[in-house]
Amino acid sequence: MIEILNPAEVARARDTGALVADILATLESRTTVGTNLLDIDRWTQEMIVAAGAVSCYVDYAPSFGRGPFGHYICTAVNDAVLHGLPHDYALADGDLLTLDLAVSLDGLAADSAVSFVVGDTRPPDSVALIDATRRALAAGIAAAGPGRRIGDISHAIGTVLRAAGYTINTEFGGHGIGSTMHQDPHVSNTGRPGRGFTLRPGLLLALEPWVMADTATLITDDDGWTLRSATGCRTAHSEHTIAITDDGADILTLPR
Repeated sequence: MIEILNPAEVARARDTGALVADILATLESRTTVGTNLLDIDRWTQEMIVAAGAVSCYVDYAPSFGRGPFGHYICTAVNDAVLHGLPHDYALADGDLLTLDLAVSLDGLAADSAVSFVVGDTRPPDSVALIDATRRALAAGIAAAGPGRRIGDISHAIGTVLRAAGYTINTEFGGHGIGSTMHQDPHVSNTGRPGRGFTLRPGLLLALEPWVMADTATLITDDDGWTLRSATGCRTAHSEHTIAITDDGADILTLPR
């Protein structure tokens, strides 16, 4: 299903996006060396409930996972990149942490992810990974607008990631979003310009460039959820929910 929202619905989605952004910003500021991933999950639950929102993850049970997910946020550390299941782990100095959060408020969902290094140590390879995904996300957003194609976004993202020296996995990418978290169209992190669905005002997309340092192959943890690099290399992931407007695209998942 591809869902096109009316202006009132887009306005409500902006509220959801701002909530997601505020929660992620709060979590990043509270996360230090020694923070346990289960504490991050608990803090997330508390903020979602306080806002009168609903987690998109707790009951999430897609065909590729061992569902339901049962937690409020994805926490991926170092070689983990997607669907990181929170578990009893205390973060160490220099760990690369990705937080991926999706919530629904007043019937509309928003989805965003941030990667950052914990503590004072800043491994150059981790900084480069994070920077590449952020630049690719910005390029994808810049390529979005009415009359453009999904392939234009995918091409812009892939061009940045490849120029940074990374190979691209196409099993998982961005997606439509609205009354539910995952909708069509799929937005690959590489593609050909001028191809795919034509973008229209009212379409919401979650764009999410992610890379692994030296491979494009994923493996799945025994938990049935956490996806890691096959070589054990580090990974990074950046994501925003955007709304196609009459003259471009607006980022919904920014703090207010």
